[in-house]
Amino acid sequence: MLVENQQQNRQEEQMSFTAKVALIGLFGGIIWSLVGYFVFYFNFIRVGPALALMPFVVGDWKDTYIGQLVGVAVIAVLSIGLAFLYKLVLQKIHKLWAGVGFGLVLWLIVFYVLNPLFPGLKSVQNLDMNTIITSICLYVLYGTFIGYSISYEYAEQHRND
Repeated sequence: MLVENQQQNRQEEQMSFTAKVALIGLFGGIIWSLVGYFVFYFNFIRVGPALALMPFVVGDWKDTYIGQLVGVAVIAVLSIGLAFLYKLVLQKIHKLWAGVGFGLVLWLIVFYVLNPLFPGLKSVQNLDMNTIITSICLYVLYGTFIGYSISYEYAEQHRND
């Protein structure tokens, strides 16, 4: 048992902080966009993960479940970049509110700043209240997941120094 624990500790030490950030971003994107697809499927929200495809992909297939799953994959890849952005800007803040703020800022960027890029996305003033509240909650949970995970890994890495 002790030998297994030592081997596991060595394997954990071999993974760099950068690789952990990439994995946090990947799994954060997968998990929270699948939750987004779930709430879209049950009509809590009007836009699903395929929203990420709208500016770039032509055709009605993106409105099907295949399009939603491709949207999940695209969001997972984009999420890696967002995780590195969080790492650059906020990794040293070991507070829950940094991740919450990160999620809120992402929501504002997507629904206000990038809104003209998404042809199927209505302006915030024209969205129903369920879509607004549910999407804010999803973005806050996503930001909290990314933020707290990266800050925790940063603190763990520097705790041993």
